[in-house]
Amino acid sequence: MLHAVILAGGGGTRLWPLSRTQYPKQFLSLLGEHTLLQQTVLRLSEAVPPQRVWIVTGKDQQHVVQSQLSTLPGMDQGPAQVLTEPMGRNTAAAIGLAAVHLQRVDPEAVMVVLPADHWIERKAAFVSLVQSSVGVAEQGMFVTLGIVPNRPETGYGYIKRGEPFSGTQLMSEAYHVERFVEKPSFHTAQEYVASGKYYWNAGIFLWRASAILQEIATYMPALHEGLMEIAHSLASDKADEVVAAIYPRLDPVSIDYGVLEKSSRIVVVPADIGWSDLGEWTAIHRLSPQDARGNTLSSNVFDLESENSFVYSSRRPIAAIGLKNLVVVDTEDALLVCDRDRVQEVKTVVQQLQTQGAEVAHTPRTVQRPWGTYTVLEEGAQFKVKRIVVFPGASLSLQLHHHRSEHWVIVRGIAQVTNGDQELLLQANQSTYIPMEAKHRLANPGTEPLEIIEVQTGSYLGEDDIVRFADLYGRASSAAKAA
Repeated sequence: MLHAVILAGGGGTRLWPLSRTQYPKQFLSLLGEHTLLQQTVLRLSEAVPPQRVWIVTGKDQQHVVQSQLSTLPGMDQGPAQVLTEPMGRNTAAAIGLAAVHLQRVDPEAVMVVLPADHWIERKAAFVSLVQSSVGVAEQGMFVTLGIVPNRPETGYGYIKRGEPFSGTQLMSEAYHVERFVEKPSFHTAQEYVASGKYYWNAGIFLWRASAILQEIATYMPALHEGLMEIAHSLASDKADEVVAAIYPRLDPVSIDYGVLEKSSRIVVVPADIGWSDLGEWTAIHRLSPQDARGNTLSSNVFDLESENSFVYSSRRPIAAIGLKNLVVVDTEDALLVCDRDRVQEVKTVVQQLQTQGAEVAHTPRTVQRPWGTYTVLEEGAQFKVKRIVVFPGASLSLQLHHHRSEHWVIVRGIAQVTNGDQELLLQANQSTYIPMEAKHRLANPGTEPLEIIEVQTGSYLGEDDIVRFADLYGRASSAAKAA
């Protein structure tokens, strides 16, 4: 039976400042109404029902994944499965984790593995290739979809095809893989495209779960040993503890480098499906609607005679005059201005920000939580102002702060408030004061979103000044955890 494994980790740093390490590009609506993760699930719906979709993501992003999946059609048939990694350990570990779970529920499982943050224009052609490749995977072979290149591209890895594959049950052309090739120079990429023997490596694979575990055992025995420990724990209530203990000692290695480049079982199926990995801003520009001068401009951009430029603003108006070949991305807390030919260097800027400890590299102005969102509106010495939105039926943890007090003002909705020994039901224009060291909780008992303004004052206002006593979302009681 076919299952889909969607890899939803990664930081997407080349699409900063919209994409942040704590809220990366797969959770953004960059092209169309749905986020990239949602689009990935939807395009698979003709081949794989929701209950056979498995999302592998980081522990801190689990609630975002579940929230985005909950709004998709068909989830009432059975929800997709969300597997969480305590830390990122690259694709070999993520795929192995999914494989041991699949083996437990379906020993004959075939898994199609694909990233959550790619764009595929020709969805029907993609689904057809996946369906026609299942039979090859059932024979114990590893299938990779090789993207037919339409231009020299230095930002992608390549796959060189070998002799034609003559196995049965294949409805399209396929070839043995001669070798995987790292990102080439422009001149080499031109030669690759001209030869017709090379394909872009999209990281889309099909294989039996049992087969990939066998190959991991052969080429990555240490990873396989850890996966078997996890597999043995899945029937117990200790599984999360075992995963948390094993993951730190796993080597962060990609499935390509750790297994596929060494295996003799790889088959490449040419895929002309309108694929892009959306790895940088010029890709977004290329796939977005453009005006007569080649510009992509958000609705709040006023332009005079710019050319071949991408200008985006999340909120405030932008006036652009005579821009040429520029990328401008303006968010609530950061601005990127970049030559189109240097968009690959955005990643370098983010790395420098991370080295400096700049929060803007990691967290957007509006932060997602299992219960809703908060946005920092203003902050300074010993004060911070937030807008907090709580989903209907949701609740923050019962908690206290050692170094700050808080004043809550209800803007809209109904707030159920625990404030020390008091239990309050507050409406718009009402407020309460939370003293330092007082146990408190905010909940939304209504059917509409609850919005409040929170004013914090104190000597330390960091998100790690929280001690939890109870939480609906199973988050550990720790001063190092955010609300």
